[in-house]
Amino acid sequence: MTPKQADSLQGTLDLLVLKTLEQGPMHGWGITLHIERVSDALLRVEEGSLYPALHRMEREGWIRAEWGVSENNRKARFYRLTARGRKQLTAARESWERVTGAVALVLNFDSRAN
Repeated sequence: MTPKQADSLQGTLDLLVLKTLEQGPMHGWGITLHIERVSDALLRVEEGSLYPALHRMEREGWIRAEWGVSENNRKARFYRLTARGRKQLTAARESWERVTGAVALVLNFDSRAN
């Protein structure tokens, strides 16, 4: 995988996490379950990808974490979207829509029609 491909995949994970946190504060496992549930189990985020991404997004100021108690009465870090994170979500979503729109143009191109 090239560095550019890795950046694109990382950007996709960021977009999914930020969009998930737009719903409200969640702990890591909750984020994973939400993405899997909403995507009809087509997308699965592994711990090894999620937690480094959460820590990076926290360093960027896109999310904030605080300790709380989960629904099963265990101590967990809950992540919340910041104002800066909302701006990043908007930018990432616009970028995603441009890229997927361009891919759709290529996939739907019919050289026989031109």
